[in-house]
Amino acid sequence: MPKKKKIKKNKKVKKSKITKNLKIKPLAKPLEKKSAIGGPEEKPEIKKIKKQPSEKRIYNLKDFVVYPKHGVGKITSIEKATIGDIDIQFYKILVEKEKLTLTVPINQQSKLRPISSINQINKCISILKTKPKIKRTMWSRRAQEYDQKINSGKIYELAEVVKDLNKNTDIIADQSYSERQLFEKAYERLKSEFEAVLKISTEEVQKKMDKALGRTKLPEIAQ
Repeated sequence: MPKKKKIKKNKKVKKSKITKNLKIKPLAKPLEKKSAIGGPEEKPEIKKIKKQPSEKRIYNLKDFVVYPKHGVGKITSIEKATIGDIDIQFYKILVEKEKLTLTVPINQQSKLRPISSINQINKCISILKTKPKIKRTMWSRRAQEYDQKINSGKIYELAEVVKDLNKNTDIIADQSYSERQLFEKAYERLKSEFEAVLKISTEEVQKKMDKALGRTKLPEIAQ
């Protein structure tokens, strides 16, 4: 009789283990399915498509804007075109200094920035008045850094390039050819933004900039 009782107890234990395992396995499967289903639904591509049509137009006709690689331009028209089955709106921007017309889609207007405020222009003038920072690195490396700053579209970085490359003179022998080219490129871009913001003539802007750079004596000698 005691032997039979022992066998019955062992059978009960085995059954309870099997039922426990069966309960755990079905709970794990639905969790895996949910994560697998949830993954592809949240694709970044779907988010990008939704954002493009909802991007607002912040510029109007005849507004001045800055395109980083080309400088200040004026919106001459806002036009529409159909490419395939998609209607696209875009800006026509005239960059007078480079005699160039840019076509920028409205849903890519993040490449543009509005022209600076008067406070930002005043800060630029204070940057031009500071002493130039001359690094002891090779000119080729410095030239790349200056070119990146010029094409960044950031007005403070543009002012720093003008200040650092300023030699307080117009004598060609005092500057290398590449150094003078970078200076003139930065100077002209900064000057064009000064003109657009301050709404004064190119001569008045040049006087203001040259005064800050300490170049005021040169025109007097020339006269």
